[in-house]
Amino acid sequence: MTEEHSEDNLAARTEAYLSQSVLRHPGEATKALKSCEELLPHAEELGIAARCVDAIAARSSATSLSWFGDLAVLGLHMYKRVMAAMAARKDVRTEALEGCLVSYAKATLPGLSRSMRWRRASAPVSSEVEQRDLLEVVVASLPADKGSGSVVTAKFLFALLRTAHILRASDAARAAIERKAATQLEQATVEDVLIPSYSGAAETLYDVDYVERVARHFLAEEEVGEDEASSSAAITEEEAAARTTASRPSAVAMVQVGKLVDNYLADLASDANLKPTKFCELALAMPDHARIYDDGVYRAVDIYLKAHPRLTAEERDRVCGVVDCRKLTVEACTHAAQNERLLLRAVLQVLFSEQLQLRRAITGTLLASTASPRARHPNPHPQRPAAAVRHAAGPSEAWRTTTVQESQTLQVDMDGMRSRVQGLERECSSMRRAIKKIDGGGVASKAAAARTRPPRRAGGRGTGASSARRCATRRRATRSCPGRPGWG
Repeated sequence: MTEEHSEDNLAARTEAYLSQSVLRHPGEATKALKSCEELLPHAEELGIAARCVDAIAARSSATSLSWFGDLAVLGLHMYKRVMAAMAARKDVRTEALEGCLVSYAKATLPGLSRSMRWRRASAPVSSEVEQRDLLEVVVASLPADKGSGSVVTAKFLFALLRTAHILRASDAARAAIERKAATQLEQATVEDVLIPSYSGAAETLYDVDYVERVARHFLAEEEVGEDEASSSAAITEEEAAARTTASRPSAVAMVQVGKLVDNYLADLASDANLKPTKFCELALAMPDHARIYDDGVYRAVDIYLKAHPRLTAEERDRVCGVVDCRKLTVEACTHAAQNERLLLRAVLQVLFSEQLQLRRAITGTLLASTASPRARHPNPHPQRPAAAVRHAAGPSEAWRTTTVQESQTLQVDMDGMRSRVQGLERECSSMRRAIKKIDGGGVASKAAAARTRPPRRAGGRGTGASSARRCATRRRATRSCPGRPGWG
């Protein structure tokens, strides 16, 4: 089959076909490499497999990467060789490696994404052990840095974490995915982070512990960024600020994660098996600056109290304590003041916080109204008398009148709020007195009533004077009846 026997023999034709038709196109090279899997080790001895791997890696630096889906037909062994060859080249972009990795994982791991959950995998990965090995290979190939997030998205990472729970992957693989998912937690949705509890020992419907771990990994990046910025004494302030910005989450990302945790708590609060301690731990995992307003966590608390009506007073107090009443909006304060599920102390805290806000608003308005008009409107004629200046300051006087009217309106609102608080305090005091009477005053009240009751005669007919009057009436009636013996 070589040229030694005849010209244009089979070996020469095969070489020409490989060089001109197969190795120039990554899709054809992938098909040839797939055929080599059934011809090992002969394909390795002839060098066909190595040439196909090099051809695929060389084409990975091209602009069009639509052929990455063709790699899904390869087995795990050949795919690892292709990925290693691509990573060894300096002209291959990180986005290309990520795209190849994501395409292969979605095509080979069944159930990785919800849209492909009922679609059969195209690669020959059948057993659970092979799927677990493939998952760990994908996790090990993930880039260490955050990246742009355009290829390895938060949705893909949380889907990968869900698959790791299903396949019972190693703890190291799960921890690696959790740390990677924490770098893009602000881009995730509630649907992404809802992972069911696949272990039989878990009581809750969804896995809560892993969300808390991912949130703490996210917060750890902020602490690392602050430590690096404070320990860099030799660099300039601009470099320290740039390094801190690159290594720690931004304020916008922190607020987005805070909203994500609040929405997750709201969806999780209706679970009857969710313990109050776990609910409070997850709610308090985020710092104060992660929430501009506490309306989201208040909504979660309201849903939790509605779904768990048998909580003790101590547990209800602990659950209500995760809400900062000073950070509630007017709508949330209005709802909380009328919420029967909250403890009375929590309602009083809400009303007190609302009263403080009104007081601050009134104080600021009064300070603005009593400020000197000369500071805002300086007198352009210093020689003019003060009366003339006051006469000329017509707009200032009108503005002061409007401000005073607004202050009076706010004062009326604050008086109404104060009366509501006093009414609640009186109601609370009356309830306490009633409870004390029910608990300890029942027996004493009965004894006191027995002592103060007037004595009665044994016959039960009343006093002696009333008996005498009845006897006299009977005698007069007897005398007035004729024909009776002894009367006449």
